[in-house]
Amino acid sequence: MTSSQTSTDTSDPIEGVEQVLDVQAPETSGATVAPAVGEETDHRTTPRSEAFRRFIADGWGPRPAQDLTLAEVAPFAARRREALSALFPGEVLVVPAGTLVRRSNDTDYRFRPHSAFAHLTGLGTDREADAVLVLHPRHDGHEAVLYVRPQAGRDTEEFFADARYGELWVGPRESLAALAAQTGLACHDIGALAEEVGASRAEAKGLRLVPDADPGVTTLVTPLRGEVPDKTDDEFVTALSELRLVKDAWEVGQLREAIAASARGFEQVVRALPRAVGHPRGERVVEATFDGNARVEGNAVGYETISAAGDHACTLHWIRNDGAVSPGQLLLLDAGVEVDSLYTADVTRTLPVDGTFTEPQRRVYQAVLDAAEAAFAVAKPGVRFREVHEAAMTVVAERLSAWGMLPVDAKTSLEQDGQFHRRWMPHGTSHHLGLDVHDCAQARKEMYLDAELREGMVFTIEPGIYIKTEDELAPVELRGIGVRIEDDVLVTADGVENLSAALPRTPEAVEAWMASLR
Repeated sequence: MTSSQTSTDTSDPIEGVEQVLDVQAPETSGATVAPAVGEETDHRTTPRSEAFRRFIADGWGPRPAQDLTLAEVAPFAARRREALSALFPGEVLVVPAGTLVRRSNDTDYRFRPHSAFAHLTGLGTDREADAVLVLHPRHDGHEAVLYVRPQAGRDTEEFFADARYGELWVGPRESLAALAAQTGLACHDIGALAEEVGASRAEAKGLRLVPDADPGVTTLVTPLRGEVPDKTDDEFVTALSELRLVKDAWEVGQLREAIAASARGFEQVVRALPRAVGHPRGERVVEATFDGNARVEGNAVGYETISAAGDHACTLHWIRNDGAVSPGQLLLLDAGVEVDSLYTADVTRTLPVDGTFTEPQRRVYQAVLDAAEAAFAVAKPGVRFREVHEAAMTVVAERLSAWGMLPVDAKTSLEQDGQFHRRWMPHGTSHHLGLDVHDCAQARKEMYLDAELREGMVFTIEPGIYIKTEDELAPVELRGIGVRIEDDVLVTADGVENLSAALPRTPEAVEAWMASLR
């Protein structure tokens, strides 16, 4: 088990002793520990005799050796911190990893650190709940310090009785020395956070933090701040988001791994389609197949998998995934593997369940593919982000007009006061991709929609057309057809590279690929 796993009831190994107390995880960071649960609500007790303490602390061999190797990502994370430092000279910068989130009673969701923390430290998977990265201002920039709860000795009560941190509950914690060796950061005991931040604040121009990442840290730091100008933290959060708009070489490598793992997941789904067709909740069979691959090959899925068959494909965020999968339908699968570094893919393919498109399905599919190709054709450095969307929308409007579905011609619909075609494609064509599936979401409009594409940006191209079964404005044969094709692209010096090109896109290639996997 790791420190992010949920604590569950297990029988005490010592005969006659009640189960070890499953300590309630505090709502706030380890920096401010919540009061112990009152005896009137405790269902278990912790052995506290001196004899037991001596017994449980005795008879252990040396702990396994810890990794003292500098991580591959560490130099890249250091450069990101340098870029952040340059934006806020003379200010204390506080970036919490976040805290465990209660699922119910005494069980928590699996921990995932805040994306800004992961970006600036290089720590992924479930590392490290309640940790805090602080950039302390110095005369020549900032000194970065990682504050984390240290490893507890086996002679402490934490070792055996603390369900949040105890080694018997969640596994051994890495030592401060090991974390320092891996990250290249100075690592201090989280207990020193308030004192050291206070000392830096006394000499600094100001203090900024990510306020929603860890309420406990926000409560701890707020009294140290003094009077804070409006939007101070908003500006900081925006800067952290914009820092990720252009990916470095290490990030691109992680995204390539995530996309390759996702492609293998799509292959497994195609192989599982016969089982899905035979199950009353076939969409769940598809979801479980992909999500299982994601846990085996990576950290998890990067977002809830959309497994939508038939009319469900016309619900943009269909994640209930409890419907049947039937021959003759299309299956829209929008899914991405998040690798251990927390970088995620985001790919959509729309597949004929029995391996062959019908003529109406192919008609809609080809329209969406043509819209995607139009977006690919214009995407290159210097083009504005919104122009990619406009290229795709032009094709969508023209096809809908040709099918007699618009109340005006395509040109009129594309005008700002028209937009009738958006009934059948209400979402955007692209979003940035990285640590978050919708990465850089706090960036300013002028740095996102109105920004020019730059080499190193990674984003999606994902047009779609969604025609619900009950849509009386559509030709009868097109009703109930939902299609989206989504690829992940990297901006290069003279265009874009389709990072997800290994998955077929044309209807002929999709049919041949599915046949080869069956």
